[in-house]
Amino acid sequence: MTTEAFEDIVETFAFLDDWEDRYRHLIEIGKDMPPMDAALQTPASKVDGCASQVWIVPVVRDGSFDFIGDSDALIVRGLIAVVHALYAGLPVGDVEKVDASAQLARLSLNEHLSSQRSNGLRAMVARIREHAAAATA
Repeated sequence: MTTEAFEDIVETFAFLDDWEDRYRHLIEIGKDMPPMDAALQTPASKVDGCASQVWIVPVVRDGSFDFIGDSDALIVRGLIAVVHALYAGLPVGDVEKVDASAQLARLSLNEHLSSQRSNGLRAMVARIREHAAAATA
């Protein structure tokens, strides 16, 4: 289960042969994300386990899941954009059904990210799943 936005990223990554180009693309999609209001960057929205500063604030409207995310690192903003594409717009109850590890593996991210960034990516996914679970409770 994925979204059209995530499938677009998968397609673009498949087109880009070189990992330097993929990193540049990650940075670009991160730059395209709207900035998070600094007032939302609180200890409660901060994601623990990330080497960079990462904030995620859930947004649930009419049963659909979304979130606002930001980071102080460009590559991590790109990873947030990838995770956003994976989950944004899904029914809240479907968030837990997404096999994030399998979907993200399609991008070969684990093979090309530092262990700290991989851990941070897993922490972001865990936080999103927690938010979605809380919204369905």
